[in-house]
This record gives sequence, structure tokens and C-alpha cells, in this order.
Amino acid sequence: MTNELIALIIKVAGELNDQEEIELSDRLEPNTRLFGRDGLLDSMGLVALVIAVEQAIEEKYSVIVALADERALSQAKSPYRTVASLADYAAQQVERSRVNA
Repeated sequence: MTNELIALIIKVAGELNDQEEIELSDRLEPNTRLFGRDGLLDSMGLVALVIAVEQAIEEKYSVIVALADERALSQAKSPYRTVASLADYAAQQVERSRVNA
């Protein structure tokens, strides 16, 4: 599922790049830094991406996830560091939502 979510995040980021004028690299990869030191996004760009990814996950998997929750914010290593770390966190949230459904 993580690879599917990486592709989803890259697709959503590309759409944001076009629609919201958030400047992202044309070529995002799993290890592309999103936020933090040398990250592509400022805090507003990160919020826009997280919201768009949450919506895309709901459309694709029919589950509601919260990627900007207390659990994410309290982790020692931020899930927003890279495309892959966001995808890993999103996969955990999708599985948690499915179990609790």
C-alpha cells in the first residue's frame, strides 16, 4: 500500500503545483524532502498538501484519515519529512481506520 500512497502523494502534489501555485519540483521521488530542513514546502504548503492527500485517500480507499493529528505531531521523526515518510504514516492511518470501521 505504501507504494500506492507514494504515487498518490506525488499525483496530488503535482495537482497542487498546477492549481495552487505551490512550487514543487516537477520530479518528486520517495526521498524528496517535503518539510523541515531543505524541504520544498513552507507550513502553508504542507497544510494544503496534507488536506489534499486526506481527500484523495478518502476518494480512493473510502476511509477518512487525519494526517495532521496529535499522533503525527508528537512523533520523534516527523511523518512530513519526505514523500515516503508521509506515505508510511498515511498507510498506518488507513489501516487504523479500516480496523476501527
